[in-house]
Amino acid sequence: MLDAVGKDFAPKDATAIVMDPRSGAILALANWPQVNANDPAAAPEGALEDRAVSFNYEPGSTFKVVAVSDGLQRGLITPNTPFNIPDEIQMGERTIHDDTEHPEETLTTAQILARSSNVGAIKIGGLDGADSFNEWVHRYGFGSPTGVDLPGEEMGRPLPLSEYSGSSMGNLPIGQGELVTPMQMATAYSAIANGGILRSPHIVGAIDGRPQPEPAGRRVISETTSAEIRKMLEGVLAPGGTASEVSIPGYTLAGKTGTASKIDKETGEYSDSAYVASFIGFAPATDPKLLCAVVVDEPQSGSIYGGTVAAPAFGQIMSFALPYLRIPPG
Repeated sequence: MLDAVGKDFAPKDATAIVMDPRSGAILALANWPQVNANDPAAAPEGALEDRAVSFNYEPGSTFKVVAVSDGLQRGLITPNTPFNIPDEIQMGERTIHDDTEHPEETLTTAQILARSSNVGAIKIGGLDGADSFNEWVHRYGFGSPTGVDLPGEEMGRPLPLSEYSGSSMGNLPIGQGELVTPMQMATAYSAIANGGILRSPHIVGAIDGRPQPEPAGRRVISETTSAEIRKMLEGVLAPGGTASEVSIPGYTLAGKTGTASKIDKETGEYSDSAYVASFIGFAPATDPKLLCAVVVDEPQSGSIYGGTVAAPAFGQIMSFALPYLRIPPG
């Protein structure tokens, strides 16, 4: 599937992770471009790395679940809480816009996630407050290794609370200014999918025929909050959502798109041509048994958006994996 992403969008590289969110078991993992094991010296720069654990990137809108989790868990919002959403919002010295220009409108929390409103996520983050939001970033495991039994794992880099500025709560709730890895994002979404338990992902299922114990994990959100987020994430793939063109007959899907600008190393500013497109989702939405994360670094042709670059790849992978693993529709 990643070969098709490479052909259609000519990215720098791409990664896909398939997990059982209930146990943290990694069922499949792939990186693109492929490496010829008989001629590794001919591989493109960086292709010998396992980007699933080594790629530090700003996640964009897939990170919006952090602010929403905080607000829901603390009773500050519900899925139906209405917000007045203008086209732009001023945060410190920065003016932040929604992805597409629109008149002032009212959106619920669920609609903010489905349509991926930057202004809406920032307003939710404003209710959370910087201290609590930062706590939730670390509660979900960002800034720490996941503990996966793979070499070369990076830890990302959440912005330290001491370095927050007047505009930080404008960019952090929308996933800009924090570095994460694909494995960290897949692990965090597994907690949402499985009822609220953050577990270390793992490759090894048995040693010398002896099954290895499932990681105990720790609760990060309540079962009620996780169910509310799962239900809201169904809207991302429903009409009007940012991945509405992705569907699998018989299965209810849930997930989140992300499109994040990358820093231009020469200017130190966000690039207007280099992006990371991603999608993380699971199925069946009401009782998730399979999760897939797709992260595409710097797509160069066709599109740059998570909903049109990464989400279709998620759909293709899950279309094969769900029936292959005999996971019944739902």
